[in-house]
Amino acid sequence: MFSSLSVRNYRLWASGQVVSLVGTWMQRIAQDWLVLHLSGNSGVAIGIVMALQFGPTAVFSMPAGALADRFDKRRLLIATQVGMALCALILGLSDTLGAATLGQVYAISLALGVISAIDAPIRQSFTVEMVGPEQLPNAVALNSMTFNLARIIGPAIAGVLITLVGTGPVFLINVATFVAVLTGLLMMNDSQLQRSARSVGSRSVRAGLSYVRERPQLIALFATVFVVSTFGLNFPLSLALLTKNTFAGSAGGYGFLSTMLAVGTLAGATLAARRRGPATLRTFFLAAVAFGVLETAVGLMPTFWLVAAMLIPAGIVSLLFTTAAMNIVQLSVDSSMRGRVMGIYMLCFLGGTPVGSPLLGWLAEVTSPRAPLLVGGLVSVAAGVACALLVRRRHIGAPGSTAPTEVPVSA
Repeated sequence: MFSSLSVRNYRLWASGQVVSLVGTWMQRIAQDWLVLHLSGNSGVAIGIVMALQFGPTAVFSMPAGALADRFDKRRLLIATQVGMALCALILGLSDTLGAATLGQVYAISLALGVISAIDAPIRQSFTVEMVGPEQLPNAVALNSMTFNLARIIGPAIAGVLITLVGTGPVFLINVATFVAVLTGLLMMNDSQLQRSARSVGSRSVRAGLSYVRERPQLIALFATVFVVSTFGLNFPLSLALLTKNTFAGSAGGYGFLSTMLAVGTLAGATLAARRRGPATLRTFFLAAVAFGVLETAVGLMPTFWLVAAMLIPAGIVSLLFTTAAMNIVQLSVDSSMRGRVMGIYMLCFLGGTPVGSPLLGWLAEVTSPRAPLLVGGLVSVAAGVACALLVRRRHIGAPGSTAPTEVPVSA
């Protein structure tokens, strides 16, 4: 279950991530609560912040993937981590001094979004360099476990600290946590990294698009990821609005719901780490449909505690969905193209947020805070079923091919 931790470089990375990601989740909770405070509990304002933070993915993820294929990923990651720490420092100082405005939060969210868009495909494609192809499925699952362990701890700590000392100190604590991941990156042994051949030429982004366009199964996977992530994976927005406007809760209540979701995703990551063999498209599409059903159920729960309980199975399935997608993509592409393909994947995973988040925030304001969960769940079911049927129909029309719903996407 923890086999990839036998690799020293990955062990350094994972230990640094545990600390740093706790700070990241603390900041996310504090940022959402600060925006609600500054905007008068506006769902649209939270949607705008999410759009600014994830919108740059549409512009920078594919060029960042090309950077990952051309340059030293470890050095690129050091630069992006320093940039994120500076964003947290500026926001923390401004908020602590009582000078924070909604416009400042928007500006810092945009800056953080640009850096994160560059960081994501580099980070994802760096995993295989640390552990190699055989250990990649386990490492991806452990990355998810690390992320979701932090997702449990971070919101819980943030909820308490916001109540006791306000949001400003939470941002400053996040700055300190970046020391851990930077230390891990600096201590890595370069000679033990399994680097792939670096790409050259000015058309590397176009080559990545052509590579994906020639693989219909990847297109179906990316289309499903885009729809589910744009409309279904909206929990930061929906849980904040549900806590504040439906259940009249506090930052502690929001942190608790986020923690319950994280308990589920951590359990899902544990199941993924125990999986033997690569994920299949069948698993991926089933997870998309199951996630949609469970998210709809979360939106229908009448009480705070029933919402919290239903978030656990929803979290399990959401994690199985995302790890299946990640495993299929990383293990089915040529090593020289991995960074660019991951850039396209991150574009699909986060690129719809600038449209989805403000739209769902507006929908919550004009109808009900439950609307983002209900709409997101139903749309996710539709996307999973439609794309699975399209893949199956293509298989039926291609005699002699291997069933795409039974095996991983082939390169």
